[in-house]
Amino acid sequence: MAPRYAIITAGGSGTRMGAAVPKQMLEIEGKPILRYTVERFLNLPFQVKIILVMNKDAKESWKSYCRESGFSFSHILVDGGITRFHSVKNGLKYVPEGAVVAVHDGVRPFISEAKLIEIYNLAEEKGVAIPCMKSVESMRMVDGKGDYVYVDRDKYYSVQTPQIFRSDILLKSYEQAFSTEFTDDASVVEKAGYPLCFCEGTRYNIKITTPEDMTLSRALISLGSDSL
Repeated sequence: MAPRYAIITAGGSGTRMGAAVPKQMLEIEGKPILRYTVERFLNLPFQVKIILVMNKDAKESWKSYCRESGFSFSHILVDGGITRFHSVKNGLKYVPEGAVVAVHDGVRPFISEAKLIEIYNLAEEKGVAIPCMKSVESMRMVDGKGDYVYVDRDKYYSVQTPQIFRSDILLKSYEQAFSTEFTDDASVVEKAGYPLCFCEGTRYNIKITTPEDMTLSRALISLGSDSL
């Protein structure tokens, strides 16, 4: 098995939450969201070397929390960049070739450990593994006239993280110049000419962004890890 890494991007603010602290540091049942996310990787049956990419404010909040709570584990703290692309690129400086590396949102704390293992293994085999979910809602798009036009929902999927890659593929892909087309790591890798391999994501793997997401997250936490 190749060495396994995780770059966890955790540089968001609390703006949409209306919070005074970075959203990844908001607490659910006494623990910050980011800790729940990190623990998913720490609890895997193999070692994952963790790289946290954070802006200055988030970094100071995280270091204070770890010091005061006694939450101690080996990880690398990296400065975030001006975009997510630049943040991931900063994290990749600590990832060698010959590894398998996940890139995951710090505010997606509900990825199951079983799904993490599945995606890591698929990426090691195929080179790239991207989790996605088929739309269950009826969908419409806004056309040039501002009208809501029906679209076939079976043609649309939402893309999640962690997106996992053999590190040689991701390192080579991030040699490209930044483009506004890069909405996630899969788009960077695809632009570099590598084929993508998709797998089924999980419904509970939500990205916590709004106060409503926090309410749902508290309910999910109350279910316990084995139910997710």
